[in-house]
Amino acid sequence: MKLVNTHKLILLILFLFLKMEIASAQVWTLKQCIDTALVHNNNLESGRNSIAIGKEREKEAKAHLLPKVTANADYKYFTDLLYQLMPLSTFNPAASEGQFNEIQFGVPHNINANLQIAIPLYNADIQGAIRNTNLASELTELKYQKSEEEVYFEISNLYYNAKIISHQLNFVKANLKNAEKLLENLQSLKNEKLATGTDVSKIELQISQLKNQEQNLSYKYDQIINALKFTMGVSLDLNLEIKTNIKFQESLQEESGIILDYQIAKTQEQLIQSEISTLNQSRFIPNVNLVGSYGTTGFGYDQSPNEFLKFFPMSFVGLQLSYPIFNKGVTKRKLKQKHFELENNALQQELISEANAMKIENAEMQKDMTEKSVLTTEEQIALAQKIYNESLLQKNEGLVNLTEVLLAENALREAQQANLTAIVDYLKADLELKKLRGNIKNINY
Repeated sequence: MKLVNTHKLILLILFLFLKMEIASAQVWTLKQCIDTALVHNNNLESGRNSIAIGKEREKEAKAHLLPKVTANADYKYFTDLLYQLMPLSTFNPAASEGQFNEIQFGVPHNINANLQIAIPLYNADIQGAIRNTNLASELTELKYQKSEEEVYFEISNLYYNAKIISHQLNFVKANLKNAEKLLENLQSLKNEKLATGTDVSKIELQISQLKNQEQNLSYKYDQIINALKFTMGVSLDLNLEIKTNIKFQESLQEESGIILDYQIAKTQEQLIQSEISTLNQSRFIPNVNLVGSYGTTGFGYDQSPNEFLKFFPMSFVGLQLSYPIFNKGVTKRKLKQKHFELENNALQQELISEANAMKIENAEMQKDMTEKSVLTTEEQIALAQKIYNESLLQKNEGLVNLTEVLLAENALREAQQANLTAIVDYLKADLELKKLRGNIKNINY
């Protein structure tokens, strides 16, 4: 029985191990990488927190419209009672005018307790804060969308770079294999006195260069994959593999979407206008509050035999107006600053519009150029394939040696590699164009 349980445990461990191996060898598509980054990317998580902070600030600004209720209480013990001057004629009608006599009155123990309420009927600062926090939240959401677009662009760009490096690495490995075959062939020819030592040394040098190139490309590929993991927000220990197939698919031209840089600048303009409006309102319109108080006042005396403690109600309601008459010109200076900010914002909007138009035109030219390169390299592949096939036939007929076949094969691989590079360049150009037009989320997976 123990032996059976042991076998079951071993099988379970092997099953889990194989399952982990399969999971670790999972190939990630571009869409999976982007979806993962949208959830785990640190910049996006920070952006979501900023949006939540903005929502709380909106609630905070609106909370100032609610009644403010405070409870107050105080106790005072007067070691010296208050003095007041009274006209002497109050006590002596014969006293002349202008004569006074000091009087000490009151009791030593004083107790006050009340509830006070203040309701803002109109307050320019509160109304302005509500408008400003709404616009600030909108601005934060636009910046978050901008961060999302940057993640789409960075992930796609890194993914395409990893693809092309992977193919370059395979290309170098194939060339290295051919070079080693060529070296064996030349060494045989040298032994037969049909090749020189210089020919052999040249191939040995080529092999050394290819090995160094292979190592450099391998390091570069690992660096790109690490950057991809970092941007995705996953652990660098994750065994991440990508789909290396590269397929040309012509992208149709799309209408421009929302240009977030311009939209951000436009929202910033609205925010500045709102701040100017708030400053003007606080400058000319008084703040009005409805105020009220309900409480009691207590008086006490502690000397025998006349000690007492009595309480009397005290309450009121009223209106409170606050109007700034002179504040050293602070508001005027702030208004001038805001008008300068408006001018800068207008210049920024114009710059964004012109720069984006220029970049779109350049990106369209780059896309057209890379599309033509794809077609040209396809023709070169067909020609290189024809030469390679002819070399194979000639070798079978004994007209050429292995060296000629290997050279033709290398030429074919170079043409294929050039085609793959052209396709990736086309995808990058299309990606840049989508980013500039505000359609980067419509990328071809």
